[in-house]
Amino acid sequence: MKKIIYSALLLIGSLSVFAQSDDVEEVEVKGKVLYVDQVNSLKPPVPILDVPQSVSVITDEDIKDKGFREIADIIRYSPGVNTSQGEGHRDAVVFRGVRSTADFYQDGVRDDVQYYRSLYNVEQLEILRGPNALLFGRGGTGGLINRVSKKAEIGEAFGSFDFGADSFGAADLAVDANFTTSDTTAVRLNLHTDQLANHRDFYEGERYGINPTVKIVAGDTIVDLSYEYADHERFIDRGIPTANNRPVESLKDVVFGVEGLNLQTLEASILRANVAHDYSDNGKFNMSFTSSDFKKMYKNLYAAGYDASANTVKLDGYLDPTERQNMILNANVVNEFSNGSTSGTLLVGLEFVDTDNKNYRYNTFFNNRAGSDAGEPTDQQIFNITRPLNISKTSTGLDSKVDYTTDLKSSSESDITVTSFYLQGDIDFSDSWKMIIGGRLDSFDITVTDVKKSQDQSRKDDMFSPRFGVIYKPVDNMSLYVSYSESFLPRSGEQYKKLDASGAALDPDVFKNTEIGYKYDISDALTFSAAIFDSESTRAEKDNDTGELNEIRGLEVEGVEIELSGDIDDQNNLTFGYTSLDGVTSKGTKQPRELPNQMLSLWYSYQANETFGFGLGVTHQAESFIKDTSDGSAGPALPDYTRVDFALHINASDNDVVRVHIENLTDELYYPHSHSTHQVSVGESLSARVSYSRRF
Repeated sequence: MKKIIYSALLLIGSLSVFAQSDDVEEVEVKGKVLYVDQVNSLKPPVPILDVPQSVSVITDEDIKDKGFREIADIIRYSPGVNTSQGEGHRDAVVFRGVRSTADFYQDGVRDDVQYYRSLYNVEQLEILRGPNALLFGRGGTGGLINRVSKKAEIGEAFGSFDFGADSFGAADLAVDANFTTSDTTAVRLNLHTDQLANHRDFYEGERYGINPTVKIVAGDTIVDLSYEYADHERFIDRGIPTANNRPVESLKDVVFGVEGLNLQTLEASILRANVAHDYSDNGKFNMSFTSSDFKKMYKNLYAAGYDASANTVKLDGYLDPTERQNMILNANVVNEFSNGSTSGTLLVGLEFVDTDNKNYRYNTFFNNRAGSDAGEPTDQQIFNITRPLNISKTSTGLDSKVDYTTDLKSSSESDITVTSFYLQGDIDFSDSWKMIIGGRLDSFDITVTDVKKSQDQSRKDDMFSPRFGVIYKPVDNMSLYVSYSESFLPRSGEQYKKLDASGAALDPDVFKNTEIGYKYDISDALTFSAAIFDSESTRAEKDNDTGELNEIRGLEVEGVEIELSGDIDDQNNLTFGYTSLDGVTSKGTKQPRELPNQMLSLWYSYQANETFGFGLGVTHQAESFIKDTSDGSAGPALPDYTRVDFALHINASDNDVVRVHIENLTDELYYPHSHSTHQVSVGESLSARVSYSRRF
């Protein structure tokens, strides 16, 4: 099968590259067009106004002006999504109630390893809500985040550096330089280094990244080459316990981890190549190749239990190394067609993914057990709560030591191949009526080897994911749409770690989304959008009594999203988002976790004159449950909160900008998310960051 796919892709590429046409001209519209629509465009690319789903786009200028340092900062000011803790070592997002640590993409290619992604080389970041399997590939179960990378630009010579430091002691430096090396080639270099710090004890870390890119134009063909190397290390903070269904405020300054034992490291090498070729006035060929090698490790201690009366905490933990190699090859052909009053584009594509994944999990191994089994080893231990925690003595006074290499819980090796065929038509029936229709057929084949048990489990799924949307445009700057889309998640999970006997027999989870929306370009710089949606996931479960497979409603969420974004005039800029969510899970008997019923965000910027400008941001999140909670019960919950941010920028000259960002201006004590009952994250306290940007 691999040879067939390779041969087909190379044949299509060879036929297209050697076709004749006029010189190609690349069209680039930042912030107004999704990456996939820009890549697949033949003429002016499809604007977001004509995309039948809820979308938010954040440019690199937005990231700088608002002081965003990570993806979680962007999510806070975006409707329809909220953050999840990710156990303190990875980006994690809740898309309309669906949690994910894998629905991340870079230049349209799946980037599913669990880590914190840097923003130093991001041209724009796109948040698409609702299942998105068609164009972005397998995944996108509740939505997805796509980072569009900065690429070399021919005919341009520019550069900049940005340096910043904050009141916690963190500091960062980023450099961006573009060089035109000839009339048809250019080179760009992006690099960064971060020294991490925040309001919590022991929190520290370092991040380095370098990303050179090359662009080559050869007649009708554009080639973009990129290599990225990342080296990250950080302290893992899993948060604080709860009592009486609320975070314990008196413990807000205690870190339930130990320096040296709570650690995450990442080393990654990512090679990307993209080829775009206009083989006729009405046809285009695209090919992308990505090869990546990730080595990630995290180990941690965390609070697994809390006794307020004894002032003790039960600690648990583990060591989890992962190695993953990905090879992703994608090719498609786009053609324009016209038949009387009907016109449009037809996209036909193939994708092949080959992934090798190795994962180990070691339990913590404490040398002494408290209580009647004192002296026996255990994977959990009870300690008195101190600041900092002292784990050299148990709560009963026994000597205590812990290691992560004695108790091997699991060891798995996974081999995954995904072969996909997809087809999409963008059809214009008239100036007012448009339709998008298409589907993606994925053949997902996985074999998981349980190294510890010397057992193999395999499963192959052939899944079809449809997409359909109708758009009505009463005027050029307004659209109304209705859309339907699907995606799926294999039973191996988003990280391919296991496929036990029961899982191998069960069908994948299916995610569906129905949406009605309205978009209005108030001006060239100001846009409004609103969407009403109903999303649901269906999963198969085995009846323990009969052994039969039954399909149940895993999660259903209904909601409303509103967004207003852009320049009101030359001096005023506004970004406003509002989300209302209502969900049920497990046949309607439970309230979903991490699903606040309301979220609101507002960022207002005012340019007083050519030199001074300021911004004020407000985010509000309603109460949300820490875990799925049965109707009528008051389960562990995160209190509602409101946070205020402030920004000031000073244009010292045409090339020099000084920015001041104050986060959590009112010093609100808040808890943005929690991984489990006794692992509640404490939001950052009042802090200030000063940065200096220089263009050259």
